[in-house]
Amino acid sequence: MTKLSVNINKLATLRNSRGGNVPNLITSTQDIESFGAEGITIHPRPDERHIRYQDARDLKKIVTTEFNIEGNPVPKFIDLVLEVKPTQVTLVPDAEDAITSNAGWDTIKHKDFLIDVINTFKENGIRTSIFVDPDPKMVEAAALTGTDRVELYTESYAHEFAIGNKETAVEPFVKAAEAANKVGLGLNAGHDLSLDNIQFFKQHIPNLLEVSIGHALICESLYLGLENVINLYLHRLK
Repeated sequence: MTKLSVNINKLATLRNSRGGNVPNLITSTQDIESFGAEGITIHPRPDERHIRYQDARDLKKIVTTEFNIEGNPVPKFIDLVLEVKPTQVTLVPDAEDAITSNAGWDTIKHKDFLIDVINTFKENGIRTSIFVDPDPKMVEAAALTGTDRVELYTESYAHEFAIGNKETAVEPFVKAAEAANKVGLGLNAGHDLSLDNIQFFKQHIPNLLEVSIGHALICESLYLGLENVINLYLHRLK
């Protein structure tokens, strides 16, 4: 069974657009979990344009499923994660001004840095995952950092799938997944996964533990309703 972790960044963006507290992230998170989601993901950025650092602290008190915090491990982010102690931290190499994540780590070039950061988190009992492109070399090098998992960056899959190249789209991800399985890394995936493409991806990726989905899920919920959409994802992931 592949777990569904719902990224609530877009709910925070909507809240912040009016300066109030609607939608309320605490209530929304509790509802999302009650609808069947098996995890909650947030990705606070330094400018706090959607998820705020205080949101991470508040959510820690009420999340009953797995809590995943994503982000670039700058000092402020590291301090937040060590304070909150989520179930999992996902390391993403995004620039401060990035609209959204757009690349995985070069785990060869940044090996020593990642080792230091991962050691810090693991000493505090936090499971670690590294955001990587679907490149077996990057996956194999990730294993040398001591990380528990890798998260495959799936934007290229979503793009190729949308234009009809399903087999071409998934092929590099199958190879990356096989590499992860071979070196003993847990496997997550995320970015631009949707109701349209998630089932095909799940069917072809061996030992996929978790997907993190936010933007598409919230957009789909505008038409179909949040509870219904979450259950549609859970059905496709079985």
